[in-house]
Amino acid sequence: MSAGRVGAAAGGALLRVAVLGPGGVGGLLAALLAGDGHEVVCLAGAGTASALREHGVRLTSARFGDRAQPVAAAEVLDRPVDACLVAVKATSLQAALQRVPAPVLDGALLVPLLNGVEHVAVLRERYPAATVAPAAIRVESTRTAPGQVHHASPFASLDLTAAPGVERLARALGSAGLDVRVREGEAAVLWDKLAFLAPLALLTTHAAAPAGEVRQRRREDLVAVVEEVAAVARAEGGAGDAAGVLRTFDALPATTRSSMQRDAEAGRPLELDALGGAVLRAAARHGLAAPVTARLVADLERR
Repeated sequence: MSAGRVGAAAGGALLRVAVLGPGGVGGLLAALLAGDGHEVVCLAGAGTASALREHGVRLTSARFGDRAQPVAAAEVLDRPVDACLVAVKATSLQAALQRVPAPVLDGALLVPLLNGVEHVAVLRERYPAATVAPAAIRVESTRTAPGQVHHASPFASLDLTAAPGVERLARALGSAGLDVRVREGEAAVLWDKLAFLAPLALLTTHAAAPAGEVRQRRREDLVAVVEEVAAVARAEGGAGDAAGVLRTFDALPATTRSSMQRDAEAGRPLELDALGGAVLRAAARHGLAAPVTARLVADLERR
């Protein structure tokens, strides 16, 4: 169901929220929640934490406006919170979790926004007292410098998995300006996103080209990967709607680039294993063939 704008701005209860990884996604959410009156603490390294304490999150966005939003910042969580949003890359998850001691988090709501699916089991093992509620965010938002975030997409939507405490967070995020849904079934939430994101990430990165060029020059590969990942998604409990994924891909602005493509261009570690690797491992579990996906993953690994 959808969450309307009925949070803090409309008299709803204020939340204490930790944001682990105030980058493009985490910084955007931190700025929006803090701007709506919630108590937000960003967890980051010393340099970023210092920049946030001094300048806040400096957000540029056609949808949400330009602002310098004050937030609290720390290197390690040292206070109770109602919810912790995990917005780091899969490649840095293990190191980042050192900033969130399990005894301090205790029974709070833990909402991972990472790409992929396999991080959920990692978090449940590390934080057994917490309520882990996986989420999927659709937004194009980039960290341009410590504490600086540029939100480029006209959309900013979030699917949250139904769990105790999630409705309260959904109301807060909806009030802050996001398009929010609470959905039953975490497999559907995670695999519906991966069914779109894996083809986008793998193909734009492999081609070193934006979505518009991919759908023109690499149409055969695009259709094959979408169908392969959709079949795996269906086996895992997602919708696996290949036709719907292709329609969404075809509707993207021609200049759309994936975060994996931007990471490759910048020489940063890729979320290749969290995306393509996860798809291939799930395909193997279900005895499904995914030859084009496997070829793209192997090529990117060699690079």
